[in-house]
Formats: sequence, structure tokens, C-alpha cells
Amino acid sequence: MAVNKEAFIESITEGYTFKGDSIVLGGSMLGDDVLTAKVKVPLKTFNRHGLISGATGTGKTKSLQILAEHLSDKGVPVLLMDMKGDLSGLAQPGEEKDFITKRHALIDIKYEAKPSPVELLTLSEQKGVKLRATVTEFGPVLFSKILGLNETQSSIISIVFKYCDDNKLPLIDLLDIKKTLQFAIGDGKEAFTAEYGSVSSTSVNTILRKILELDQQGASNFFGEPSFEVDDLVRTKDGKGIVSVLRLTDIQDRPKLFSTFMLSLLAEIYNTFPEQGDSDKPELVIFIDEAHLIFDNASDALMDQLEAIIKLIRSKGVGIFFCTQLPSDVPEEILSQLGLKVQHALRAFTAKDRKSIKLAAENFPITEFYDTDEVLTKMGIGEALVTVLNEKGIPTPLVRTYLRAPMSRMDILTEKEISTLIKDSDLITKYNVDIDRESAAEILGKKIEEAQKEDNQEELKKEQAKAEKAVKKRAKESSFASDLTKNTMVRQIGRTVFREVTRGILGALGIKSSSRRRKKSWF
Repeated sequence: MAVNKEAFIESITEGYTFKGDSIVLGGSMLGDDVLTAKVKVPLKTFNRHGLISGATGTGKTKSLQILAEHLSDKGVPVLLMDMKGDLSGLAQPGEEKDFITKRHALIDIKYEAKPSPVELLTLSEQKGVKLRATVTEFGPVLFSKILGLNETQSSIISIVFKYCDDNKLPLIDLLDIKKTLQFAIGDGKEAFTAEYGSVSSTSVNTILRKILELDQQGASNFFGEPSFEVDDLVRTKDGKGIVSVLRLTDIQDRPKLFSTFMLSLLAEIYNTFPEQGDSDKPELVIFIDEAHLIFDNASDALMDQLEAIIKLIRSKGVGIFFCTQLPSDVPEEILSQLGLKVQHALRAFTAKDRKSIKLAAENFPITEFYDTDEVLTKMGIGEALVTVLNEKGIPTPLVRTYLRAPMSRMDILTEKEISTLIKDSDLITKYNVDIDRESAAEILGKKIEEAQKEDNQEELKKEQAKAEKAVKKRAKESSFASDLTKNTMVRQIGRTVFREVTRGILGALGIKSSSRRRKKSWF
């Protein structure tokens, strides 16, 4: 494709010149040549969300690292979802090697090695600040969507939440919600039915199985106290935004837990953060690596909730960037909300791959300078097709970009470095404590125990009353018999009856009574 070089430079320079502050991603490329026109992203538009995609090994994570550290440098706090464990290196300065020096010479940018202030977070037992939330904070609607419940089952969850609110039963962890559900169809069935209507045992058992499935993915580590306050994600240190790295290397095979956390986090941020208005820089930028883990197992209700939050959360000054292999990994409804696109190389090994490449090319603005389909398969490591939204919200020209190198370490931290980082954390003492206050499970347990004691007492009273009645009856019968023996007529009748019975018996045996013998002797 014959292209006018001067026209290209003019187009890129004009398209990527902004009035406000910006971050330089790298130098523009035409063919295999790196040119003087710089590719930038305006700081103001980072709340318009974005996508970083490309085949394995093409440099997606490094692009994510570049954006995160430069945002931090501009005073913007960042939250990173570290699925592969290779983003903790942001806490240490990079090392200028020959290939980095040459790369930056081509881009015409001086390389500077420096770290970012980093806070390590965790959802599991890994080292870091523990992130937790209570069941109550989720609310019945969100909790039902996490479990993928139908309308009937969701209504039961709403009843359970209402019952707990009315009776001051804190729903802290999964044990609390399970205990309350069991109470609703067991010892508390009458109370539930009288106040809220009958609850189906079949539906409750289905909900319990779904909670068990969530629990088996490690959700018991997430639900609890103390709850993480999202305001701690927007801290700064010495004028730099703190980069919070959420360590998720052991969560990849537990997508339900990851989706649960992400949805609760976004919902909490949306409900907590104030409206930002037209700000010069974002309040917080979130990068979600291996984003397909959120979408692959998400229910329709969960997807609707995510889509709604992503549409609305930018008004709070929050930007969300998804990092994945293919743009098609992200649902179209969400993909259409993403303003910044950094597309690394794709590989065409199969017919399906070629279709994916063609589809990916259609997501970019039409350009006269590139055959997008072809460029997508020919880019090298550390190169990407880039388009952003300018300060007026208009897409910039598509440009092949020779990306700068990260300022921080392009490798993981050692165990010793991780321990030192955690030791210096301001949040460890706040969140890495176990709080086990009395909640629904304990309160209901006591209530059931007291009810059982009352039942036992009632049963004991009944037995005592029964025994007393029997004693009185025997006493009455004994008194009646005694009275009979004292009566002269009764005694006489008794003797006569006894005598006649005895005679009958003796006659049957052929024995004559003595009186009859005496009568014979008188003649």
C-alpha cells in the first residue's frame, strides 16, 4: 500500500496533540519505520474505559504495566488484577539494558527507571492485605445474581434479608445465610410463614446447593469482616497514586469467586464514590487481566449488572480496562463502551483465527494508511495498533505504535521483597485481623437452643402432671376400697358371695360341705 509519509506524520501529530496532560505510549510506525510523531493518551479520557488485547507473548502485560505506572506518576491511583503474578515488579525500578536503550532512542524518549508505590492485596491465603465483604453489603439482588437464582429463589433471598433486618440478625458470612435459610424451613418455619408467607423447602435446598458451590471456590475467605473500604484504593503517596496489585494467581480456576469479587467491588465503588463531573484526570483506573474469566461463566443477570455498572461508573471518574487475548472475549454491549484500544498482534493458525482477525479489524476506525488485517498478523513484540478518544470524545486515527519500555521491573518480586513490602503496608494492621462477632448463625443457634429448652421444660411439666394424676387416681381407688371394707352390709355381702363361690367350687370337685354332712347325722 503506497502511503504519503508526510501526510501520515501530519495526521498522527494532529490527531494525538491534546490541550491537557497526557501519557506517551510510544512512537508511531509506518511500515517497519519508527517515526517522530508520538502516540499519546489524554489523561482526561481514562474514565472512558479501554481494551488491551493480543496473542500470548505479544506484550499485553507490558502495555498494562506502562499505563499503570505512568498513571501513578501523574497522581492517579490504580487497581491491577494480577492473574499471572508478573505485575508485582511495579514496586521496583527497571534496569536499562541495551535493547531498552535502543528502543527509546528510536522513539526519541529518554528512559528513566523508577518504581511505583505498590500495595499488595489478596482474596485468598496469599501474602497481602485481605479483601473481604459481608453478605449484608451485597444485598439480596446482587447476592441472588451472583448465585444465578431464578425469580422464586431470589424472592426467598429477599425474604431472608428482610427477616434478618427486622430481627437485627447480621449476615456476615456464608454460614449466616445458610443457617438462616435452614431456620426458615425448620425451627423458624411458623414465624416465617406467619410474617412473610410460606417458604418452599425445595427452593431453599436449591439455594443452599448454589451457596455450597460458591463456598467450594473459596468464597468463605472473601465473606467476612472487617470489610474492605474502597476509599483505600484511592490513596496517594508523595504525590503518586498508589498501585494496588490484587494477587490472583490461585484464583484462575475459581471464576465464580473472581466474578463475585469484581461485581461487588464495582457496585461498592459506584455506590460510594461521588459524582466526578468533567475532571482533568480520573479518580481511579482499574485493569482486569485475563478478563474472559469474568465473562465466561457469568449468568445473563450478572452480565446485565456488569454492563449497567460499566456504563454508569465513568461518571464517578473511574476507568475500567480489560486485558484479554481477543476483543471477542468481551461481550459486544461492553466492548462498545471502551474508548481506548491497544491491539497487539494476533496469530492466524486456523480458519477460526482468520475470522477472529477479520472481526478484530472491524473494531477499529477505517484508515488509509494501513491494511489493518495484514498489520494485525505482522506486528512484533512490543508493537500495537492504537486508537484513543480525544478530549472531545472523538476517536483518534488508528496508528501502529512502537511502545516504550516500562520504567519498573519487568519481572516479579522475590519473597523477601514481598515480605518487606507487606511489612511497610499501612493497611495490614487494619484488615488482616479476624473479627468474629455474634451474627445470624450464632443468634439463631441460641434461639433454637432456647426453644428446645422450652420444649423440654414443657414436656417435663406434662410428664409431671401425668404422674401426679396417676398418683391421685391410685389414692382415690385405695380410699374407695378402704371405705367399702368399713361398711357392715358390704362386708356381709362379701362374705356371702365368698361362701357361695367356695361352695360352687367344692361342689364341682365332688366334695360335700360339712353342713350337709351334719344334717344327715340328725336323722
